[in-house]
Amino acid sequence: MELIEYIKVIILGIVEGITEWLPISSTGHLILVDEFMKLNMSEEFKEMFDVLVQLGAIMAVVVIYFGKLIPLDLTKKNDASAQKLSWNKDKLILWGKILIASLPAAIIGLPFDDKIDELFYNAPTVAVMLIVYGIAFIIVEKLHKGKEFKIKDISEISFRTAALIGVFQVLALIPGTSRSGATIVGAMMIGVGRTAAAEFTFYLAIPVMFGASLLKLLKFGFAFTAAEALALILGMVVAFVVSIIAIKFLMSYIKKHDFTVFGWYRIVLGVLVLIMMFA
Repeated sequence: MELIEYIKVIILGIVEGITEWLPISSTGHLILVDEFMKLNMSEEFKEMFDVLVQLGAIMAVVVIYFGKLIPLDLTKKNDASAQKLSWNKDKLILWGKILIASLPAAIIGLPFDDKIDELFYNAPTVAVMLIVYGIAFIIVEKLHKGKEFKIKDISEISFRTAALIGVFQVLALIPGTSRSGATIVGAMMIGVGRTAAAEFTFYLAIPVMFGASLLKLLKFGFAFTAAEALALILGMVVAFVVSIIAIKFLMSYIKKHDFTVFGWYRIVLGVLVLIMMFA
């Protein structure tokens, strides 16, 4: 594979690392980038690459929130000099909520994965979804301007609320919607504060994206060429590094600001894509 192709992979990794966590659609941006900067690889590999590169981004969540996610604690035994591992009840409950929220997307996504790709994996769909959910963000933020959210901490999210957030995540099966965008908008609509909604969305990405990546990998097979394997690893490493920066930026940003700017960004980008397609 030529040097220019690896440069394209690095660019795609950067795009994934930024857009996976900001509510602007990572898959949508990868599809749009591919319209203007195509990898010199098969369509099957590119579809699989767009999903598997997200594993690098997901590992950033695991690293940043390791202490909050690992349901095991080190506790001292009676003789104080020895320690033992014990289960953390609160973290196990959190994982229960994450898994419940993941079920709707799995139930819909697994049997209809190929059909969804066939119908919606294209630039026009991405453009329309960017605009639709951009408008949704602006409306939701206007409705909640100056209001207090009922749920301000992730520990206050009930199993019922988690299930409802999972239903909103189903909407993200359509490229351009944004998984984080759909779940954050949905969570805010049912009373979850921005910070708690964003953090739960990050956690929810772990089983969802691992499952989606495994599905794509099984469909593609494991017969990678050396160039394809290197491209995947490079893309995931870049996505991992950029994701750490993007997650920390977003969590810092929403402590002082709302999501309106992302809504306008989505609308402007969607309109520009439509203009370029039909000009």
